[in-house]
Amino acid sequence: MHRRTLLAAALAGAVVTPALASGTARAADPGPSVTRTGTTTLDGQAVFFVSYDGLVNNNAFQKNGLLTYKGYQYAVWYTADRNAVVGRRALGSSTWSTVKVGHTLRYNDSHNVISMGVSKVDGRLHLNMDSHSDGFTYVKSVAGLMDNPGGLSWTAARFGAPQSTLDGLALTSQFTYPQFVSTPDGKLQLSYRVAVSGNGRNALAEYDGTQWTNLGEWSSSTGTYSSEHGSSTARNMYLHGIDYDRNGRLHSFFTWREQNGAVMCNGGGISNHDTGYVYSDDRGRTWRNNAGTVVGTTGGSDKVSVNDTGLVVDPLNADHSLMNQESQFTDSAGRPHAIISYVPGRFGQCTTNYVANRTANGRAFHVRRNASGTWQKTEIPVPLNSSQRTKLILDKYDNAYAVFPFGRIAGASAASGYTDWRILFDGNGLNAFGEVVIDETRVAQDGVLSFMYQEKSSGTTPSALHVIDFRLPA
Repeated sequence: MHRRTLLAAALAGAVVTPALASGTARAADPGPSVTRTGTTTLDGQAVFFVSYDGLVNNNAFQKNGLLTYKGYQYAVWYTADRNAVVGRRALGSSTWSTVKVGHTLRYNDSHNVISMGVSKVDGRLHLNMDSHSDGFTYVKSVAGLMDNPGGLSWTAARFGAPQSTLDGLALTSQFTYPQFVSTPDGKLQLSYRVAVSGNGRNALAEYDGTQWTNLGEWSSSTGTYSSEHGSSTARNMYLHGIDYDRNGRLHSFFTWREQNGAVMCNGGGISNHDTGYVYSDDRGRTWRNNAGTVVGTTGGSDKVSVNDTGLVVDPLNADHSLMNQESQFTDSAGRPHAIISYVPGRFGQCTTNYVANRTANGRAFHVRRNASGTWQKTEIPVPLNSSQRTKLILDKYDNAYAVFPFGRIAGASAASGYTDWRILFDGNGLNAFGEVVIDETRVAQDGVLSFMYQEKSSGTTPSALHVIDFRLPA
């Protein structure tokens, strides 16, 4: 415990030297700013129910619920009658065209999100939906639909029939957290979890324009983790994301969740601990720790394990209600950044109610690797006022933006070494329920921060689903 505290303090203290942080910002670069340019309504009556403190149409770990490609933006959601819908609009347009893809939501489970991906090699849109530790539904469009949006009509006929496999490839009977990521060479990968919370493994599949291939599992659920309270021999790795940078490196921050609650000080908390980081330079076939040492092989016998060295970049025990699946982004130099959140030790060393303690005292932190390879960490001085997740993006000048629950936006400049976090938009008037879904792909294409949010409701009364746009520094 003492060693962890000292290292965490050292990380926090490192941020007082801005010159070490970015290394790329120029004095003339503008700082962070947001200018609201418009809001559109996707659905005036989208399905609404609360489970796991979240909504099925607005879970921040959804990748991608909103994306931009070749001048058009795409969104996915479930309607009041539980139909899975995909919409599109030309950038700048206030009108969305929608298509039902032939699937209806099975359960009131907010984990059963819809995720989108684009296979650039053949111009298809792919959807994976309605999965939480069981089967999934998969739909893909005709080839070329994404390459010629202005010339091809947006109709149900452009999409194939719903499938329970990836074109015949069956992955696992316990499937959760689909995340599509386009590879630098135009292929499409699907990240997912095999098995269940507290005892699961991360895996990858890959589409090359002709067929899907199962690359296999790359994280391990075995090994022993011990705290001052007890031990656990099973867990799963929760990803904050999985993203390629402009140089082709695949990055992933993560937390571990232990199966055995004995590692916690109190059963009312959550058994997540430590923020880790791995990367891959060969399209996810092998994984390396921060020092560059291979720590796992996808589909091989040696997988990334809790007992591997060099994984943890911000140590924290399981007593602070650390959030899983928060957020990550890479800057213009390919350096990894993440948002993590938990209840800091100044509010006590033992959370006893995960939701209540995070809502009352939770804080978000910006963790990043600087130009010299050192990890730095800054607390963002904005109370969460929520148990839920915060999202991260960086603009063309590497300024950072944290989008908090309820649509609040804070920003920090690269020039300051990310020490000048402040609120840029307070979310007033949105009536947003909680987490938002960010268009991670749009920022680089036209300098717009775009996110989807759903209005508050009660019980199972449907509510409006919107997309709001903010112009970032040009």
